[in-house]
Order: sequence, then structure tokens, then C-alpha cells
Amino acid sequence: MRTTMILDDALIEEARQLTGIAEKTALVHEGLRALVAREHAARLRRLAGSDPTAAAGPRRRPA
Repeated sequence: MRTTMILDDALIEEARQLTGIAEKTALVHEGLRALVAREHAARLRRLAGSDPTAAAGPRRRPA
């Protein structure tokens, strides 16, 4: 999908230096992936221990 955005030049330059990614499109894609991963992790943290009826899963034991 093609989108027009106004990006902070200093932020783009800092991201380029930190990641080594020179292309703006690749920087935006990587930033979106990182944002989605962070939000998924936050959602999992909020769910931790939230089901009082859940049973512990089986543990592997040596044979």
C-alpha cells in the first residue's frame, strides 16, 4: 500500500545509524514490525495469570 508520510529527518537519520538500514521504506517496515512485537508482548504480560481456572500444563520428565 502506498502512503504519504511526513517523517522527522533527525529521527530517520538516527534510525539509519542505529540499524544500518539505509532505505526509508525498510526503516518504516522494521519500525512497524518492532511496534507490533512490543504490543503483542505487552498483551501477553497483561494476560499472565488471568485465567483462574487454567490447569498447569504437563512437564517433561526424563525417562
